[in-house]
Amino acid sequence: MGFLNDLFYFVIVIGILVLIHELGHFLAARLTGMRAEIFSIGMGFRLFGYNRVTGFTFGKLPEDIDLQGHTDYRIAIFPIGGYVKISGMIDESMDTEFTSKPPEKYEFRAKNPLQKIFVLSAGVLMNALLAIVIFAGIIFFQGEQSMQTTTVGYVKKGTVAEIIGFDVGDKILSVNNIKVNDWNEFIKLFTTDKFGKTKIVEILRDNDTLKLSMSGEQFIRILSEQKTIGIEPENLKVVVLASLFDKPAQKAGIKKNDTIYSVNNEKITSIVQFIDILKTNPNRNLYIKWKRGNEILGDSIKPDEKGTIGVQISQIYTGKTVTKEYGLLESLQFGLVQTVSSVNLLFNSLGQIIKGNMSFRESIGGPIMIAKQAGQQAERGIISLLSFVALLSVSLAVLNILPFPALDGGHLVFVIVEAILRREIPVKVKMAIQQSGLIILLLFMAFVVYNDLMR
Repeated sequence: MGFLNDLFYFVIVIGILVLIHELGHFLAARLTGMRAEIFSIGMGFRLFGYNRVTGFTFGKLPEDIDLQGHTDYRIAIFPIGGYVKISGMIDESMDTEFTSKPPEKYEFRAKNPLQKIFVLSAGVLMNALLAIVIFAGIIFFQGEQSMQTTTVGYVKKGTVAEIIGFDVGDKILSVNNIKVNDWNEFIKLFTTDKFGKTKIVEILRDNDTLKLSMSGEQFIRILSEQKTIGIEPENLKVVVLASLFDKPAQKAGIKKNDTIYSVNNEKITSIVQFIDILKTNPNRNLYIKWKRGNEILGDSIKPDEKGTIGVQISQIYTGKTVTKEYGLLESLQFGLVQTVSSVNLLFNSLGQIIKGNMSFRESIGGPIMIAKQAGQQAERGIISLLSFVALLSVSLAVLNILPFPALDGGHLVFVIVEAILRREIPVKVKMAIQQSGLIILLLFMAFVVYNDLMR
């Protein structure tokens, strides 16, 4: 069921992203008077589709069919992408039959450079717009909730937080000389802000003011290995959402809405802490205490070989929170800022990979990783899933705008070069470059999928 669940959400997420991206190309083509022969969600064999000539049909269309300028809207077999085939454009289909005839007014090649650039960049613009709308929508409807504390409640061993020197009870005063007012500010300043730069954190510990520091290279290297900064605020509790039937937790009497209190007398203050203890003690008896109302219960429970006891859990902040409401224009501004920040973070991450500070194998995910993440985010709720879609949309936009053959950015390079030279690049040259780029992309995709499987 886990695999099917991940696959379902993968298809939903990728379907949304591809639809929005290709819709951008399609609408831009229509606005500039170009014909779009095919609008496909998915790649490869045509499963079914609709056009005004044949109506709704299953399977492949006849080779000699004349759609009379209409578009065939189709669903193809592989849900890993999509495309819009624009008349008079050399694309991934490698169709060059039209080049033996004079350009028609509705063809891509008959349009001016600005129109071509608009059509080619429209997919990226739509993906960016989707991210802005999602980020804006989330903040508009639920506001921005901040945890009003700067005190550390838990530090995970071996992570950035422990190595830089944080300890439970530390009060965070500033990061890189910027005052920290709440936990949300701290996380932003400590992680995404100036990613890859040295972090200097001022803290208050036992009435003494201390400064903790870590170079950007060390920060990224440890973060790449651990996948978490390893720090949580005070006032957190771990709550049981469900106790699975016939599992160790259920047999011991743990029920929904119970709070995990301690394990072997170690007080539990974080979901990460609780999971780490279970994972590091498979098939070992642990004395777990849990709280139900004002009553504290306990029993010896043995995690299975995977380090689980059969509970679904969540983390709740019990301290003071402040919710900031946003108007429509403020939300749109927030969405734009968040999207730009995501783009900057992505480019900074790519830069760190190139420098060797981040592992390529650990940092790049393919379809399998996206599917797993989609399933996990969906389990956390619609807001988490939508945020994931927005971040993926930003990634898709950045990937497609890169000046590489077979990508939108590669086509843009052709248009710009032709505008400068004031003549078309020979078809054979375009074909050779496109084919080379497509082969490299396919090899890269194969490597990414292999990397996903190995991981």
